[in-house]
Amino acid sequence: MTTITMRDGTELFYKDWGSKDAPVIVFHHGWPLSADEWDNQMMFFLGRGFRVIAHDRRGHGRSTQTDTGNDMDTYAADVIELARALDLKRAIHIGHSTGGGEVARYVARAEPGRVAMAVLINAITPVMIRKDSNPGGLPIEVFDGYRKAVSANRAQTYLEIASGPFYGFNRPDAKPSEGAIRNWWRQGMMGGIKAHHDCIRVFSETDLTEDLRAIDVPVLVMHSEDDQVVPYTASALLRSSS
Repeated sequence: MTTITMRDGTELFYKDWGSKDAPVIVFHHGWPLSADEWDNQMMFFLGRGFRVIAHDRRGHGRSTQTDTGNDMDTYAADVIELARALDLKRAIHIGHSTGGGEVARYVARAEPGRVAMAVLINAITPVMIRKDSNPGGLPIEVFDGYRKAVSANRAQTYLEIASGPFYGFNRPDAKPSEGAIRNWWRQGMMGGIKAHHDCIRVFSETDLTEDLRAIDVPVLVMHSEDDQVVPYTASALLRSSS
């Protein structure tokens, strides 16, 4: 496996395909998945001349199953180290869900010249939880439910998420894909339960408002109005004023 060692000894797995001279796209996965979430997109852009990179966030996929450091500051610091080690210049960073939050914090703190633009897809930015600054956010009980379910029976929980709300297979006339469901479940079960449990707090309570304001490169934002995991009304409406 291709890995890089972080400052605290954590081994971060990553994929790096394509010519080192090609324009770079870096993909950031959502909870509780891995770099494999982006396989189809990586193949697409690789075939169009891009260098494509994706890493397994610490505690996820093939990276070290860390019991500490599972927070957004550390996630972003890991990407800073990865970008430095691979000497990435003017890269496009694309993040989905929790990965969108990781992109926002990283891009706001990135070393000069490392980033060309950012893409946030159904991202958790600026914050998901309900509080005074986000009255339309989700109540803490939603995330407590995730924590309880992951602790009690992670395997069944991941199967239910993939079979229903994540892909929208619970919607009328939807045609479930058994392969997609099993692949989502496989990725989730590769990671560490402690890191996944901690990450629920990361994706629900991390406030990325100031990170969004600090970004000085172009940003493309896409968010489905029917996202059942990161609801449009819980974060996207607030994002427009950040």
